[in-house]
Amino acid sequence: MYIPNTDKYPFPNDTAGHYLEVKMDRGIIFNKDYPYVDNSSSFKFKRFWVRLLLRIIVFPFSIFKMGIKIKGKRNLKYYKKELSNGAITIANHVAMWDYICVMKALHNFKWTYLLSWDKNVNGDSGPLVRMVGGIPIPENDTDATVAFNHTIKKLLEEKNFLHIYPEGSMWEFYTPIRPFKRGAASIAIKNNKPILPMAFSYRKPSWIGRKIFRKNANFTLSIGKPLFANPDLDKTSQIDDLTIRAHRAVCALAGQRNNPYEPIYNNSKKID
Repeated sequence: MYIPNTDKYPFPNDTAGHYLEVKMDRGIIFNKDYPYVDNSSSFKFKRFWVRLLLRIIVFPFSIFKMGIKIKGKRNLKYYKKELSNGAITIANHVAMWDYICVMKALHNFKWTYLLSWDKNVNGDSGPLVRMVGGIPIPENDTDATVAFNHTIKKLLEEKNFLHIYPEGSMWEFYTPIRPFKRGAASIAIKNNKPILPMAFSYRKPSWIGRKIFRKNANFTLSIGKPLFANPDLDKTSQIDDLTIRAHRAVCALAGQRNNPYEPIYNNSKKID
């Protein structure tokens, strides 16, 4: 297993903590009236062209930029029936635009939506985040949370895919799979949807990639088998059980047998 050098990245002690600063604040208020999924004609028109550009330019460029290879696509075909009514997709979050690779892997099966840190949607890349399916997670507003949950419920009822990064933040080129927050499992169980685990792992770049293009690593995205809640458990135990099994699945897909972290986030601290 190839392990990239991460010495230059100031990872925080909190395994869900953010270390990159979002410099711009566009002043958007994510309240109960915010369109968490924008169904306006103008937005759909722009999204059409963005998706076309993704297919024609961005997806092919990701092969060069990230050296992406995708494994396990056969699971999408084999479990087509189980996934046809929608699913929660998850992965470790290890690059600024690793979601591009997730979309590349799934776009022939289904386009995805993405739960995003509200500051990313309010930042300078916010319009693009929205165009690729980004949905901001509101904070400290009960009415906004109700509206957000209603949107997610409707989205999944319409048989869409919703991508969630259960680690809670992006740590570039980080190798161990950090603890998972329970949100992905909770949403999956509340909406009776499976979790489709995926994992990013790394490959050593070529001499040209290292010396000329300054690549730290090439990426492999592995797609696993869908996971379902255990109906014999109570709801709280179902969420913990599904979170643990999802964490184990991502670890296995990433080729990690001895992960240093506990599977469930509990104000966890970084292990050096």
